[in-house]
Order: sequence, then C-alpha cells, then structure tokens
Amino acid sequence: MKPAAFAYFTPRSVEHALDLLAEHGDDGKVLAGGQSLVPTMSFRLARPAALIDINRIPGLDYAGEEAGALRIGALARHARFETPVVGGALAVFLPRVVRHIAHLPIRSRGTFCGSLAHADPASEWCLVAATLDAEMHVTSRRGTRTLAPDEYFVGALTTALEPDELLAEVRLPLLDDRWRGGFAEFSRRAGDYALAMSAAFLRFEEGLVAEARLGVGGAADRPLRIAAAEQVLVGSDGGATVRREAGEIAATAIEPLEDIQASADFRRHLVRAMVERALSQAVAPGAAAG
Repeated sequence: MKPAAFAYFTPRSVEHALDLLAEHGDDGKVLAGGQSLVPTMSFRLARPAALIDINRIPGLDYAGEEAGALRIGALARHARFETPVVGGALAVFLPRVVRHIAHLPIRSRGTFCGSLAHADPASEWCLVAATLDAEMHVTSRRGTRTLAPDEYFVGALTTALEPDELLAEVRLPLLDDRWRGGFAEFSRRAGDYALAMSAAFLRFEEGLVAEARLGVGGAADRPLRIAAAEQVLVGSDGGATVRREAGEIAATAIEPLEDIQASADFRRHLVRAMVERALSQAVAPGAAAG
C-alpha cells in the first residue's frame, strides 16, 4: 500500500522543527529513523498531514559521556551502540542489548530516541531506559521539561509527549566497574519482537549485592522496574535461590499481554526465565568487563 498524502518538511534547526510541530500539532509527525513510522504510514494506520524530517539538523547524532551521564541525541542510531560509547558497566551492556534489535538495516537507520518516542512494549531501549531510570529531555516552543520513565511511559505505543514536543535527548546514568549487567530476551526468531525480556544491574560490595536494578519488558504494555525483586536481591550473594525468587516476584508483578503470539501464562513463565538469565549474567564473574 501507499501512504496517504502528506506535506514534507526538512528543517535545518531544532528551532524550525519546533515551529513546525507547534504549527501542525496532532497532524504532524517527526521522522528520525522512520523504521516504525513509515511502515504504519504505508498501511495507513498512521496518516500524518505533515512529516517533519529532522535528519538534516546537524549535531543531533551524539552519544557520549558529559556532565556525569551518557547523553544520547535524537539522531543517534541503534548501530552507534554496537561498540562502546562510554566506559564502566555500560561499555559491555549496551553492545549486548543492541544485538537483539531487529536486523542490521534497521539498526543502521533507526534511532535510540525514536524507539522511546514510539514506545513499543517490545523495545529493548525502552526497557533499558526504565531499568536505569533514564531522564527524557523534551522540548517545545513552550519550554523544556525532564521526564522520568514512570512519567514518560503511559502504555503501549503511548507516552507523555505532547503533539508539539520533541524528544531531544535521553540521559542514562553512568555505572562504574563495581556494577555488573545482564540482559536476556526471548523471541520466536532472531530479530523478531521480544515476547519477554529482562535487564539487570547489580552492584557488589564485599561479595554481596549492595544495590540492584531490575526491569522487565515485552510482556506488559510498558517496561517496568520491579522494585520488590530488587529488594530481595539487596544483601544477598545473588545466588540461584534468590534469583528464582526475583523471577517469581517479577512474574507476579506484571499484568501480562495476551495475543496470538503468547498467552498471559506463557508470558509470566518467560518473565521468570528471562529475569533469572539476566541476573545470572550479572552475577557471573567478569560480567562488567565482558
């Protein structure tokens, strides 16, 4: 199929893009990577009257350490993260995650921020943002604001972004070498959407977990950080028993999606397994260093 007719704009500055978003409101859509938007337009599931292509705006493709955070610009492509963009635990974790995102052509074009703007429940980057308590920096002609994941993610394909707003930058906290990370995902085939996935970060002191961050994605309508599971991990050695307990807590905490791909019970089962696998990676010696 072909998309419905639309006006096409190529702003050369963020200010011009924001002017266009303010002008067109609900009828305007931002085009960055276009790996989700363009197919939905082709099937006429999305019919924007105005397409605002930000790819010609210079300086938005950055991903690097600044001001104590990993700052990721609106045009940083998935493929940017196939090699380390920052030190510490994220140097291994982010390349591990990006290998699960679709296939090379999509990783070469799609963007980190675009993935968060689309807010697919099966998005790996959405899960990473929720687990790490990322900051979403949003801008419009009305001003700027910073949103936490629990404010930003509203539901499946739904965020707190207003029609005139641009997700200009995402900031992830830096994790030093005391942290260990793990990521596990289940999909029917390599590159398919995840039916369930988990991201885990553990900080050890004297052989015990001093701090934990555990997230689950793909199984519910938005990525979730599982605080109750984090609590049982803190103070433990991260052994098999507590990992199973964390998996059970996570499976109970979610309200699983049910569709032709998987029943609710199957998704709960997958959550248990993915949490245990992600935690096993994080516990393994050398998890922070590869």
